[in-house]
Amino acid sequence: MEGNDYKVKLDIFEGPLDLLLYLIKKDEVDLHNISIARITSQYLDYIETFRLLNIDLAAEFIVMAANLMYLKSRTLLPRADQPPEEDAEEDDPRWELIRQLIEYKKFKDAAGFLSLKEVEQEGSFAFQPEKPELPDEPVGLAEISIFDLIRAFQNVLKRFEESHDLGDIVDDRYTVADKIEMLLFRFAPGQAAPFNSLFESATTKAEVIVTFLAVLELMKMNQFVLRQTHLLGDIEIERRLHTAPHVEEGEEELETAS
Repeated sequence: MEGNDYKVKLDIFEGPLDLLLYLIKKDEVDLHNISIARITSQYLDYIETFRLLNIDLAAEFIVMAANLMYLKSRTLLPRADQPPEEDAEEDDPRWELIRQLIEYKKFKDAAGFLSLKEVEQEGSFAFQPEKPELPDEPVGLAEISIFDLIRAFQNVLKRFEESHDLGDIVDDRYTVADKIEMLLFRFAPGQAAPFNSLFESATTKAEVIVTFLAVLELMKMNQFVLRQTHLLGDIEIERRLHTAPHVEEGEEELETAS
């Protein structure tokens, strides 16, 4: 498999706090009531998936993982046995992280509000122009983040491992380039299918991974777009009717449906 040499570079990660907020949102819990043990386990699962896919991660993701494991170890100890911290203002070791998340969410929400206002202002003119003919956009679609996509891949991989006796079989039949060609042949422009259906014919774990890497690459090439009917719902993949220009390195590479 080309996976060991194929390095995935995604410039869409904003940071580890985004991943933590995503996990908290997914579990539908209040920021003040997060379980350090649960969120640490989920966070480490994502880090392991990134490693499996050979995705380049910024150093702050690893620093946060270490911090979460430290907080988890403190919460498991009886309060009397916890090592003292000079800068700690509360007995609960979670509070510093909770404060960071609350402050980060405030700025993130404010940035989202300003971006929305910017979009609204772009549609305002001093005179009434002719209404342009725009392609119909799907309605009722929820935003898709890279974390949604990784979660969907984790579910596919888990189901595959549960239903297949992997043994020590190594399958090098497919490369990322092979799977890209197969996906382009399978999908006509405008054609869509459930994300899970991409992996139905896979016979090895290596093929599942290579297929997912091909999907990431096709999204970077603006050949495919992902959609959700509702927040945290099932994901659908669709080939674009008209191929958009390739996104240059350093720009956002994963389109979200809003």
